[in-house]
Order: sequence, then structure tokens, then C-alpha cells
Amino acid sequence: MSKKGYRVLVIDLDSQANTTFATGLIKFNDEQFDDIKYSNIYHVLRYDESSSIAEVARVSRFNDPEIHVIPSHISLMRAETEFNNLRSSLTSLIKKLKPVEGKDNVVLLDTPPSFNLYVFIPLVSANYLIIPSDLKPFANQGLSNVKNYLHEEINSFKKMMNKPDIEILGVLPCKINPNNRFVQYTLPKQIQEVSQRYEISVMETVIFQREELARCIDKTREVGDLLIPEPSSIFDYAPDSSSCQEFESLANEVLNKIGLQ
Repeated sequence: MSKKGYRVLVIDLDSQANTTFATGLIKFNDEQFDDIKYSNIYHVLRYDESSSIAEVARVSRFNDPEIHVIPSHISLMRAETEFNNLRSSLTSLIKKLKPVEGKDNVVLLDTPPSFNLYVFIPLVSANYLIIPSDLKPFANQGLSNVKNYLHEEINSFKKMMNKPDIEILGVLPCKINPNNRFVQYTLPKQIQEVSQRYEISVMETVIFQREELARCIDKTREVGDLLIPEPSSIFDYAPDSSSCQEFESLANEVLNKIGLQ
């Protein structure tokens, strides 16, 4: 999306901070070098009058053009009880995002895979939802719970806020086996199962589990005796790869569905 000229803001709300790592903002495992623990998504959600999006956002140069990221941190795991006792936290992200509307064309919110406060807060703030899935039966069983959660919790709260319901853009098939027989015979059946049984559309784009994707995230460089993680965007690491084409297709599909292209 950034390569298409859109200003992109990514907000990581998962305490595992995988998105923060993937965008190159976690460089060291040593706590001594942890430079995000005092300025991350916790501070955005916790403080009304400070820690604005503009103050906390970091520039990530893992991709060219650069994007902005609100990082997460492992300490977020310990703060959930604190936020549960703060009713203002439910709408804190909505308020913090207002000043950046119009400045960032696209805001991507990454949530943990569970029904907790760190899912509730971004979903009541968002307009659209993409549900990543490997389409295996165990993952599919959770789709009914997702639909119920959106109806009973998210959209009910949105109505109280006079906000429109969240729109599901679709289930995104990802980490899919690229084996030809699997793609030809099994994958269509899995897609049909989701569409018919759970009545949720499946996105046209499929993200396959390819070697270049693992390699670009696992890139490192040596600094003295340390191996420093230095993940790279697939668009820079392997610009002619199938994975690159798949993510470009995903960007186009999303932009088309939300009316930005």
C-alpha cells in the first residue's frame, strides 16, 4: 500500500509483538537495549492527554517507502487487568485516531488471536475486518465464535457509539500449502466449506507458505558478538517472487473492497 502512494500506519496490539518485530523495531533481546518499553501501544491506550499517535509512532524503514508503526511490547500482557478497570480504555483508541484521520490513508490494526480487551478495543475502532486463516478444520471452528462476538459484543457497542457495524472483508487464506495437488483438489473444498457452512466470504487472494517469506523475516546481521534481527519486506527481499505478487494482489483487493482504488 505504501508503494502505491498511501500513507500507512500499523498498530500492533498483540503482546507477542510479532508485527513490531517484523517491521524491524525490535533489534535486541537484551533488556538493556529495549527502547520501546516506555513508548508503545500501552501508553496510547492508558493516557488520555499524552502519548498521542504522532508521539508514539515509530518510523519503520523495513519497507520503501517507509511506514509508521505503533509498537507493542511484552509488558502489555500484564496490563489487561488494569485496562479492564478503566472504562475509558474501551474508546481510547477511537479518540487517539481522530487527529490522524486524513493524514494516514490506511490504518492497519493487528490483534491477538483471542477474544480479550486487545481485540475489543481495535475492533470497535475499525471499519473493516480481515480474518487470516489456514482454512484447516480447527481454525474454521472458530469462525462461528468470531461472527457471534462481532454481533453480540462489537456491533452492539458500536451502535451505542453511533458507529456503523464492522464489515468483514473476508477470510484470508494464508500459510497455505503450495503443493500442486493440494491447490488443485483440497484448497477449493476448504474455501467452499468456509463460504457455505459459515457464510463468510473468502478473499480471492491466497498467501502461500513459501520459503522466501520465512527467509525475509529471519534475516540477521552481525554486530560484534551479537546476531541482530534485521527483517526485510518481501517487496525488497524478493521483488520478483510469487510471495511478492500475492501480497501485491492482497493490497489491491483490500483497496478495491474499501473503495480506495
